[in-house]
Amino acid sequence: MSGPSKHFERPVRIRFSHCDPAGIVFFPQYLVMTNALVEDWFNEALDIDYAAMISKRRVGLPIVKLDCTFSKPSQMGDTLMLSLTLERFGARSVGIVIEAQAHGETRFHARQVLVTTSLESGVSIDIPDDIRAALARFNPAASAGIKETQS
Repeated sequence: MSGPSKHFERPVRIRFSHCDPAGIVFFPQYLVMTNALVEDWFNEALDIDYAAMISKRRVGLPIVKLDCTFSKPSQMGDTLMLSLTLERFGARSVGIVIEAQAHGETRFHARQVLVTTSLESGVSIDIPDDIRAALARFNPAASAGIKETQS
């Protein structure tokens, strides 16, 4: 492998449980898939134990902003390629783009902002140093020129 990766991909087979009575993916299921993709990204690409981050370290990563486009329905039996791109990260937030494609067509596109949060106090916290370092290794350009709004 030459240099750090900027994308993380995972195939997902659409199952009966993903579908609504119309036989297509029920749109909230895409968000369940994207959450699983973020967990896999942390575990496999960032080498951060996601379960330990939540349960032992008590650091959460909730979505605070979400923009989704549903381009074309997916059906049971389709295999989607989910792709995560780290767009940016700042002191407390991470911006990612997730896309689902099948048969050369985009089915779903999401832009998300995640914020590191103390699960004890419920308030945002700075991204822990080890996670910040892992994000920087994954996409060094993602930390350049970040401006965050404190709330």
